[in-house]
Amino acid sequence: MLRRSFITAATLVGLIAAPLAAHAAETLRFAHYANPSDTAHKAAELFKTRVEELTGGELEVSLHPAGELGNSPTMLQGARLGTLDIVLVGNPYFTSFAPQVNLLDLPFLFQSADHAYAAMDGEVGEALMSSINKSNLQGLAFWEIGFRDLTNNTRPVVEPADVEGLKLRTTPNPAHIEAFRILGANPAPMPFAEVYSALQTGTIDGQENPVNHIYASKLHEVQKHLSLTSHAYTAAPLVMNFGRFSRLTEEQQAAVKTAALEAAAYERELNAEESATSLQAMKDAGVQVVETPNVEAFREAVAEQTRAAYVDQFGDELLIKIDALVGK
Repeated sequence: MLRRSFITAATLVGLIAAPLAAHAAETLRFAHYANPSDTAHKAAELFKTRVEELTGGELEVSLHPAGELGNSPTMLQGARLGTLDIVLVGNPYFTSFAPQVNLLDLPFLFQSADHAYAAMDGEVGEALMSSINKSNLQGLAFWEIGFRDLTNNTRPVVEPADVEGLKLRTTPNPAHIEAFRILGANPAPMPFAEVYSALQTGTIDGQENPVNHIYASKLHEVQKHLSLTSHAYTAAPLVMNFGRFSRLTEEQQAAVKTAALEAAAYERELNAEESATSLQAMKDAGVQVVETPNVEAFREAVAEQTRAAYVDQFGDELLIKIDALVGK
């Protein structure tokens, strides 16, 4: 009698547990490069909230900021292999397997943020995301790092000649590396997570990133000079492992894409708001700022040569489309 009761109870527990297990939330691991104070992490928090809301809790998102699960190349490789579900890294890290996206990093390609958004949110962005999707990834949306400015510990940078001889951390993007070589600098590509210590120890003289990103990452603590060159714009594609994405229901896939686009728009707003406050905060901290460097001289020095190298490899179709979007 006792045995029969035990079996009945066990059966009941099994019957109750089965539907609970069937409806247990799936967790998506989302890794990225940014510090928790950075706008990219704030956008990631919104993405998490919206995915969980839109799926009614069927999907949960765990956030892993600041290179917690590896540096940018490692995280991106993890997304391709499926050891990570969702990854956000700068556009240059896609160049090794989707070199066409190098287009977005060409120096002085975009005249304004609106110009960049018109390109990424339209046909150009679709074409570039398609090239990324060929490498076991599902592109979700173009987030951003933004327009890049130059910092260093050696001297103010006003003219192109002021860059000569500086050892500068750059992204691994070929256009970035070539541009600084043309200017006479010594470009030193390295993962972003290593930049602070490299500046602190003097391994490199400087680096280049958007103002709000520089401040959020505390690079101003180990840099004396900032020059507002806005020499390049860097996108940050938000991508997901293709196999993981394909196993989601159609409703869940739509929710993830919707959340990605909403968070991209939110990040853009935050970046616009925080650029001015970040600049003032760095001035207050003692960073010497060159607000009006000779941008035209920089453009004349590097833009044509770096564009020519891209056209030789990929043609000028997308470049023509980007140029046609000026002012639209």
